[in-house]
Amino acid sequence: MPTKLVDVEVATTARRNVPTVVLAATGPALGPGGDGIDVSDLTGKAGETVRHDETWTLGVGTGTVSDYRTAGANLVRALSGEDAPRSADVLLTPDFDAAKVRAFVLGVALGGYRFKVTGEEAPKRVGSLRLVTGDTGFEEVLTSAALKAHALAAATSLTRDLANTPSNVKDPRWLASTAAKLAEKVDGLSAVVRDEKWLRQQGFGGVLAVGGGSSRPPRFLELTYGTTGPHVVFVGKGITFDTGGISVKPADGMHLMRTDMAGGAAVISALLTVARRQLPIRVTGLVPCAENHLSGSAYRPGDVVRHYGGATTEVQNTDAEGRMVLADAMAYAVKNLKPDLLVDVATLTGAMKVSLGLRTGAVFTPSDELAGQVVEAGVNVGEKWWRMPLLEEHVEAVNSEIADYKQCPPGPGGITAALFLQKFAGDVPWAHLDIAGPARSEKIYEEVVAGATGFAARTLVELAEKYSR
Repeated sequence: MPTKLVDVEVATTARRNVPTVVLAATGPALGPGGDGIDVSDLTGKAGETVRHDETWTLGVGTGTVSDYRTAGANLVRALSGEDAPRSADVLLTPDFDAAKVRAFVLGVALGGYRFKVTGEEAPKRVGSLRLVTGDTGFEEVLTSAALKAHALAAATSLTRDLANTPSNVKDPRWLASTAAKLAEKVDGLSAVVRDEKWLRQQGFGGVLAVGGGSSRPPRFLELTYGTTGPHVVFVGKGITFDTGGISVKPADGMHLMRTDMAGGAAVISALLTVARRQLPIRVTGLVPCAENHLSGSAYRPGDVVRHYGGATTEVQNTDAEGRMVLADAMAYAVKNLKPDLLVDVATLTGAMKVSLGLRTGAVFTPSDELAGQVVEAGVNVGEKWWRMPLLEEHVEAVNSEIADYKQCPPGPGGITAALFLQKFAGDVPWAHLDIAGPARSEKIYEEVVAGATGFAARTLVELAEKYSR
């Protein structure tokens, strides 16, 4: 870890004795290809790959950024196997711009991702690609775009690595210490890992309650980068495995709960990427890490839990554990870090999988401007977001008769969960990102592969970059 990505460079000259990739689009432009290659029978559909000896034809569809991500991903999948070349040249068309390069490189870097615990050697694949442009004056712009895309792909890939790691390896201690070890290698990024004794002393009742049923105690990770500029705080759910606790989950699908810390993984990867790119901004990443297990020491429905800062929550369902740990971390951020922006990200509610499907993340925020910024950041990096409402008619439902708040208020599950979290955001500009749907995939599409997708990491980096301007 981290998984090695395909290297990409931009140049103005092609190489000899290296396989060549010719691009073909749909529509009237499709016809006889370069070097005497007949592509008249091809459709040009995005990702269509056909080999002609040492030359490949790659379909790029109608030329949308989504088409180029798909094309790049399928190219890398095609250039794999026993006879995979070490490198290849992709001949860019004259209409290539920075946005298309970013999309193509994201596809190239992520399309061949593979995570498998095995004693066998990984399948061979192309190691590097050269993007060849005929416009010598545009080489620097395309190179900059390619470098940024590769950095974003690295963030996505690491998020996948962390989320895919089996939970017999990945306990709270492993997740926090692995992030800290990675942070040590990056200039300007520091990490502090707090244990269960510190959590108890500081009053992190939500994290302690959720982690109390496991023999592997919780941890609290704090990553810090920068000292000047706006202060952005990202908070990620770090549940390294989720049985549901006493409100136990059905057996079908429980094995997928190794990815229930995908939000925390996205925050870790985003902080590493922001620091590597040396963005002029102050960013803190908080990841409360815990295992939600069923045992004699597990927390119960009906318990009243006191969070960091003193607010109390009436527990109604121990499988709604994510909001319990996020509440502690958000309260800690508001009191101690004085953020200019607070964003939490979590695989939080099945309700959002029903509402938005499996490829779109949900955005909850009272700010029209912030909602627009998140959606725009996602568009720029190839991640889809949809704003959901914080409905006023459900605000009162968050209040409890025996505590300050109810953990699972009645009403639409994704919305009421966001309303609960809003109680811990104070007066800080805040957005809640629910990635329960797009954090995992059962099939390949565009640059996504089966398993953890790495969703949200790129959006967080792009959002931080916007605030650094």
